[in-house]
Amino acid sequence: MDVQEHKGWYKRTKLPHFDAADTYQMITYRLIDSMPSTTLNKLKTLRDNGDILNKEYRAKVEYWLDQGMGACVLKDEDVAEIVINNWKHWHEARYELLNWVVMPNHVHVLIKQYQGVPTNKIIHSWKSYSSNAINKYLKLEGEFWCSDYWDRYVRDEQHYKQAFEYIDNNPVKAGLVARAEDWRLGRFA
Repeated sequence: MDVQEHKGWYKRTKLPHFDAADTYQMITYRLIDSMPSTTLNKLKTLRDNGDILNKEYRAKVEYWLDQGMGACVLKDEDVAEIVINNWKHWHEARYELLNWVVMPNHVHVLIKQYQGVPTNKIIHSWKSYSSNAINKYLKLEGEFWCSDYWDRYVRDEQHYKQAFEYIDNNPVKAGLVARAEDWRLGRFA
């Protein structure tokens, strides 16, 4: 990956994002079949019409993701390891990998960005490599990850702590385990 310029403040969809070296980003992306398109379209319409705030929209999306819809192929530990090993491969080369969790149909990652590797390039490389490797492993073809993703610039120490804890506790919140330490597809593994 060539060294590239960071975007700084920019808009993706209707929301501001911040992409710069030495910043922290919480990133979520999901499998293509993780949410019914009718549900997602309804939520987007409510958000775009101003009927719900973006924070409410995100909470509703996270709720639906935690319902474990779709094929949930990431619950297969071999499949999840492809994703995790890809993140670890670029740790300390393109970013610092701080926390992560692989859920059955989506993932959360917390990184510190390095100079010359914009957020969108990091995510594209993750999704491209892992989708090809997983499709090959599962003998599948076609789209694997949803094309969109959610990234959140971590503003301060309190926000960092919240993001870190959210990632750790997502399996508990989704009812998959009683304690975060019991989830085998996160940083505790």
